[in-house]
Amino acid sequence: MALSELYTKYNRVWIPDAEHVWKSAEILRDFKPGDDTLKLQFEDGTEMMYPLDKSSPQLPHLRNPDILVGENDLTALSYLHEPAVLHNLKVRFVESNIIYSYCGIILVAVNPYKQLHIYGDAVIQAYSGQNMGAMDPHIFAVAEEAYKQMARNNKNQSIIVSGESGAGKTVSARYVMRYFAMVSKSSSKTRVEDKVLASNPITEAIGNAKTTRNDNSSRFGKYTEISFDRRYQIIGANMRTYLLEKSRVVSQSENERNYHIFYQMCACAEQSEFKSLRLLSADEFRYTCMGGETGIEGVDDRKDMEETRRTFSLLGLTEDFQSDVFKVLAGILHLGNVEIRNVGSDRSSVSSSDQHLAAFCDLLGVSPDGVTRWLCHRRIAMVAETVVKPVPSERAVNARDALAKQIYAHLFDCVIQKINAALQVPGKQHSFIGVLDIYGFETFDINSFEQFCINYANEKLQQQFNLHVFKLEQDEYMKEDIPWTLIDFYDNQPVIDLIEAKMGILDLLDEECLFPQGTDQNWLQKLYNYQADNLLFEKPRMSNEAFIIQHFADKVEYQCWGFLEKNRDTLYEELVDTMRTSKFPLLANFFLEVEPAGLGTKGIKVRPARPGVKPANKNHRTTVGEKFSSSLYLLMESLNATTPHYVRCIKPNEEKMPFEYDSKRVVQQLRACGVLETIHISAQSYPSRWTYIEFYSRYSILMSQEELGLNHKKLACKTVLQRLIQDSDQNKFGRTKIFFRAGQVAYLEKLRLDRLRKACLTIQKHVRGWSHRRKFLRMREAAIVLQQYVRGQRQICKTVTAAALKQGWAAVVIQRYWRSYLTRLIYRMVRSSSIIIQAFTRGWIARKHYKKMVEVQKALVLQKYARAWLARRRFQSLRRLVHNVQLSYRCQQLRKKLEDQAKENCGLLERLTGLAGAHTQGLDKLRCLEAQLGKSATEKALLEEREKKSREDAVKTIAQLQEEKDKLIVEKQNLEKKLADSATEMKDSFDQIKTTLKEDLEREERLRKIAENNLELQKEDHEKEVELQKEDHEKEMEVLREENRRLKEERVGLQRQTEEEAQVNTDLQDQVIQLTRHVTVIPELRKDLHNLQTQRDDLGRKMKKQSEQARAKMSVITRQLLCGVVEEEVISRLTFDSPDQIYEVGDLLTEFDGLQKATRVLERHQQEQKEGYDSQIEGLTFKVEHLQNQNNQLQKLFQEKTSVNDSISQEVARLNTENMVIPELKKQVSELQRHKQELEVQLEEQARKMTGRLERRKEEVEREKEEEEVEREKEEVEREKEEMEREKEEVEREKEEMEVLRKQKNTESEAKARFSQEASRLTAENMDFEEQLDMKDRLIRKLQNQIKSLQTSEEANQTPAPTITNEYLGMLEYKREDEAKLIQYVILDLKPRGVLVNMIPNMAAQLLFMCVRHADYLNDGAKLKSLMNAIISGVKKVITDHQEDFELLSFWLSNTYHMLSCLKQYSGEEEFMKQNTPRQNKNCLQNFDLSEHRQIFSDLAIRIYHQFISVMEKTLMPMIGPGMLEYESLQDISSMKPTGFRKRSSSIYEDQEVCTIYSLLQQLSLYHSTMSQHGMEEGLVRQAVKQTFFLVGAETLNSILLRKDMCSCRKGMQIRCNISYLEAWLKEKDLVTGTMATLKPLSQAAWLLQVNKTTDDDIKDITEQCSELSPVQIVKILNSYTPTDDFEKRVAPSFVRKVQGLLQDREGGSSQLMLDTQYRFQVTFPFTPSSQALELLQIPSSLRLDFLTRI
Repeated sequence: MALSELYTKYNRVWIPDAEHVWKSAEILRDFKPGDDTLKLQFEDGTEMMYPLDKSSPQLPHLRNPDILVGENDLTALSYLHEPAVLHNLKVRFVESNIIYSYCGIILVAVNPYKQLHIYGDAVIQAYSGQNMGAMDPHIFAVAEEAYKQMARNNKNQSIIVSGESGAGKTVSARYVMRYFAMVSKSSSKTRVEDKVLASNPITEAIGNAKTTRNDNSSRFGKYTEISFDRRYQIIGANMRTYLLEKSRVVSQSENERNYHIFYQMCACAEQSEFKSLRLLSADEFRYTCMGGETGIEGVDDRKDMEETRRTFSLLGLTEDFQSDVFKVLAGILHLGNVEIRNVGSDRSSVSSSDQHLAAFCDLLGVSPDGVTRWLCHRRIAMVAETVVKPVPSERAVNARDALAKQIYAHLFDCVIQKINAALQVPGKQHSFIGVLDIYGFETFDINSFEQFCINYANEKLQQQFNLHVFKLEQDEYMKEDIPWTLIDFYDNQPVIDLIEAKMGILDLLDEECLFPQGTDQNWLQKLYNYQADNLLFEKPRMSNEAFIIQHFADKVEYQCWGFLEKNRDTLYEELVDTMRTSKFPLLANFFLEVEPAGLGTKGIKVRPARPGVKPANKNHRTTVGEKFSSSLYLLMESLNATTPHYVRCIKPNEEKMPFEYDSKRVVQQLRACGVLETIHISAQSYPSRWTYIEFYSRYSILMSQEELGLNHKKLACKTVLQRLIQDSDQNKFGRTKIFFRAGQVAYLEKLRLDRLRKACLTIQKHVRGWSHRRKFLRMREAAIVLQQYVRGQRQICKTVTAAALKQGWAAVVIQRYWRSYLTRLIYRMVRSSSIIIQAFTRGWIARKHYKKMVEVQKALVLQKYARAWLARRRFQSLRRLVHNVQLSYRCQQLRKKLEDQAKENCGLLERLTGLAGAHTQGLDKLRCLEAQLGKSATEKALLEEREKKSREDAVKTIAQLQEEKDKLIVEKQNLEKKLADSATEMKDSFDQIKTTLKEDLEREERLRKIAENNLELQKEDHEKEVELQKEDHEKEMEVLREENRRLKEERVGLQRQTEEEAQVNTDLQDQVIQLTRHVTVIPELRKDLHNLQTQRDDLGRKMKKQSEQARAKMSVITRQLLCGVVEEEVISRLTFDSPDQIYEVGDLLTEFDGLQKATRVLERHQQEQKEGYDSQIEGLTFKVEHLQNQNNQLQKLFQEKTSVNDSISQEVARLNTENMVIPELKKQVSELQRHKQELEVQLEEQARKMTGRLERRKEEVEREKEEEEVEREKEEVEREKEEMEREKEEVEREKEEMEVLRKQKNTESEAKARFSQEASRLTAENMDFEEQLDMKDRLIRKLQNQIKSLQTSEEANQTPAPTITNEYLGMLEYKREDEAKLIQYVILDLKPRGVLVNMIPNMAAQLLFMCVRHADYLNDGAKLKSLMNAIISGVKKVITDHQEDFELLSFWLSNTYHMLSCLKQYSGEEEFMKQNTPRQNKNCLQNFDLSEHRQIFSDLAIRIYHQFISVMEKTLMPMIGPGMLEYESLQDISSMKPTGFRKRSSSIYEDQEVCTIYSLLQQLSLYHSTMSQHGMEEGLVRQAVKQTFFLVGAETLNSILLRKDMCSCRKGMQIRCNISYLEAWLKEKDLVTGTMATLKPLSQAAWLLQVNKTTDDDIKDITEQCSELSPVQIVKILNSYTPTDDFEKRVAPSFVRKVQGLLQDREGGSSQLMLDTQYRFQVTFPFTPSSQALELLQIPSSLRLDFLTRI
């Protein structure tokens, strides 16, 4: 189809406009070939006739359909031309507030002049790993594409960011580096990515400045190479800079500033670190106040300085280096304030007292004389001599400014070198990504050398860009197997040749710079002469000081002023030498001579028209143009060796207003940055490219039934296109895509719209016809009814008469009576029938009720007897159980008491030996007391004599002291009197001296007045007299001083005497007190001596009387006590062999009494033991009798109830088998009685032996007395025994009476309750005892020996006895050396897919806990600690080695949680034991508190849970977007629209698996089934599912926010349908509660896409319904809403503004655009006790745990 055929009515075109560049108009009349005008109507309603040339009509550009406007990729537009691109950018920027757009391989970024919420970490995570074009255009998408291609192709990449000043280049480059730092973080501690980001504030401080267009304009080009290792992690970076604007250091235009660093330093001038720099405010320095305003609104220079210094430190630059940098910068500021004065017309001078000059020289360590001289003079080298010539002030100022510029340039390079050194990290670079932040094409009112270099660089970049775009287009065609035809595009090689070729602009400029007298005018004239024939070079008509170059973007006029000076960049050699001699090392290094480096030629792709720069010698210095050309040469070499990616920054307006769009400024930049050139190249070929699936989905409506019936969609697409578009050159069929010429997609959209419009008309026609027919039929029916009534009424009026009325009335009366009669008759019949039926029914119901009552009564009787029998059976079995437990418990207690008795006997033996030792010690003490008594008697006599003497001496001394005291008192009084007299005398003499002195002074004055003439003589005489008087006075004063000193000494002596007397008095008083005390003590001592003598006599007499008796009694008692217990030698040592020893001891009585008490204690212990034995034996006999009685009663009951049923007989048989234990117990009792008899026999034998020995001892000493004592002792023992037996009988009788009373008082129900309580109490008491039995193997062997007969009978009868069955205790025993094997088999080697693991969930945790219980049972703390640490380490190792294994993580999460629950359930704490069974309470831990290990297991479970969630998220993330958004679960509702994304082939994976909502649900079901198989607790499963659904909702919502193509009404319907599938899945798994809330934001976003968005009521509904969405998200969705058809309407900007205004008042709204997909809900581990009985758990043989033993 020809393009001219599209100029039909209702289509729209673009008309050039002076104000808006392009203006839209609608065609009012179809265009026909040969028309000379085109009738149009503008949007404001005005009409015009657009003139056309008949011969070759230039038709205006067609406007794209509204459905295509606002696309992400400008090349997806059907009509590709300048107005379409401009309008598409305007719609996206102004209406949708979208700043990024694709234009083929270019990312167009429009500066919003406003902070946007699209650069957070969540946005970075969203773009990470995504294909180019899969999400909305973004700077992060370009960075991800470069990073992905580097990793996939192992090729270096580069990102070229260009644009005008103020377009946002620096910010874009900063975001690119931030993205790389986030997605490729290194694991090392160097944190290189932080250093790379930290370099930005420094370079901006020293290289950025405020201009009229931008507050933070980069005044240099920067190329940063970010290095990556083989794992594609950042390992370093390198920075190269280009064309620093040095002239800004010394001059700024109006409303501009110098570099930021100067103002930051001036703002911190008052700080201590900067006081030594002698800084002033920025208004006082010439170099910082030229532009007028020194501040920037919203910028705090002080805070920026803190950030600059912080980044200096972060990069590792030392404080000394920072101080040196600040010194150089301060020196530059002071140098600018050095005042140069005129001295005549050709001379200048600098004052030596200039403060700023002194500050400059002091800071930079240079000679003030040298600086002063060579600023105002110049050395000229002649042929024969060297002449120093003064220079005028203008040239001196230029020299000063040149020096400042040179110093700053060197400092800038030095700082960049330091940054590069800091960014170099040890490690080999594998690849790199270069980020080029360079100035864009510039054109101003006055353009100079800087603009010329900038535009020259842009020409080179544009040439490289054109070649790259051309190559990509060629690759795309070749990939799709489409014939390639040459495309004509603009080649700017002629412009580059004009600039850099031989005799070009730069060559002529360098040549002119070689001449000392060269001028800008001469150079310009050469240009006119050499380039006059070049079409790209022009001479202005009205000026001889400028030239014009036709660049690729526009014509630019350059003023020649200053070209030579700026190109030379000269600095006097004398000043350079002065700087070299500086004592400041940094400055001296700046001006060292360095050999220039040659240029490499490796990897050059674009051949430069100008040869390489030759090394310069000292006389011919390298010019700025040569340097810039060389650096540009290296830059192009680097870019050609990489794969480039382009970012073009656009400045929308000059006023920096947010989201304001100036079409003139934008189109100028689009032409300059190469966007339109890309459009031009694309438009010449096949710009619109669709995949076959996209085309089929969109345009299947245009297909016929035969075409739809084709099996292959590709064939169907080809068929329909051949039918619709006859010209085969208008489209091409590739392997995966269909390529269209410009305008063909619009034509297809027109056909589709026409088809839809026809379909709508057909539907409307039929619907309206049906509606009208329905309305007509209703009206017709109503008319017929009305006609019937009207016609009937007329007929009645015609036929009705008076007779007919009477007959009719009579007929009505007759009918009334007849009908009432019939009604009454029928009623009576029905009533009688009803009564009969009710009677029979009620009788039947009553009989049925009676029968039921009879049956119920019989059932109640049966239930009563059955329940009574069952209750009795339970009571009897419980009672038997209780008695059996009591019997076994008391038997064990008896054995324990026997062992304790043996221990007590040993203790008594030790005490007896101790008593013997104490007896000997007592004898020694008695001997000592006798000796002390003798000594005390002698001391008493001596004390009496001393007392008498001391009394006499005391009386004498007291009398003497009294006399001395009286004398001293008298002397003291005399001395006081003398002292008072002397004081009065001294006072009188002093007064006399004073009076005499006064008289002398008066006399002297009189003499002076009388004899004035003889003054000298009188003066001499007077002086002599005065001297004499002074001498006399001094002598008198000395006498007085001596007298005073003597009196003081006498006073001091008296005081000492009084003190000595007082001390003597106190000593005497103390002696008197001591003597009186001695006097009082002496009678007491006498009494004590007397008492001791009497006691000694008594003791002697008693010892003589009772020695033989005590000896015999002691020997008898000791032999009675110790016979059969200890050896005979011990007994012989304890007894007295020699009777003489008794009489030698004086204090035998006390020892005898102690021994007698010890024997009594021993006898008492023996008696208590015997009583205990007797009571236990009698208790056992009573229990046996009681059990026999119970057995008889049970046998009787058994005989009575044998006829009940077979089950009862079996139960009674079981009871009989249980009662067979009683004979064995009888045997045990008989054995105990026999043991008792044996003990009595042994005691009797011991008694007989003791009596025999006593008799032999009696014969040796006094046989008769000893026999009497033994008889008395025997009688006493027998009496005590009889008393104890009587007490035992009384206790037994009381017990029997209590048992009888208890049996009489308690009812059957109380007995049942009491026995249940008693059973629980006894079982609780018996737990420790049973654990002790299990712990001690020897007791087990004893018990086995005792019940040996019972076991034999059990084997014979083959019926196990329940009371002695081998019950397991729920523990596993293992050896310490088997711990490693336990961990290996149960943790490390256990696979979660085993049959046993699935059959017994959490088996691993149960086995490990049973081992923990055994370690606690053994009270082995070391073993328990080792096991717990091994378990924790093993689980950590497993989850570390299998971090991506979902099944294993699920398995160990479940087992770790179960282990934690077991530690709580069996901890013994009440809060965890409420739901335990008695057996589980019995299995609680006894010895150790494992609460600390519970915390460790809780932390471990949290760690596993987070890893478990991360694995699920990693698997689900690639499925969420395709399944929730791209898959169309609602058939026949296609949300596809003509996007035509021109994705890069390197970013698309072919043959990707299609993910649907069903595959997502299938994956969720797999996760849920895995967790269920592993026995994961339901609460934990709910938390995992809730976290997973939050990820699904958050990721889907983030994709909607970042994908404009997903914001449509139909897509909202698809999303809500998919949400319903998820909800159905949750209901199926019973997980809806608490989980659906995570999908609320997504549900509200889908609702927002579907709801109307036009009226104020819609605004209110949106603000109320979208409560879970933040205001930023709501506005973003509204701005991104894109209709999929022309029938839908876009959201009006006014509507969005109203919604935004209402949402501003919402409280608590988040300002973040994206939901944080990394957010984790707080995980909790609810305690759920396990019903699994540990004692019933079997160890599977497949686990190879043979070394474990069940206890």
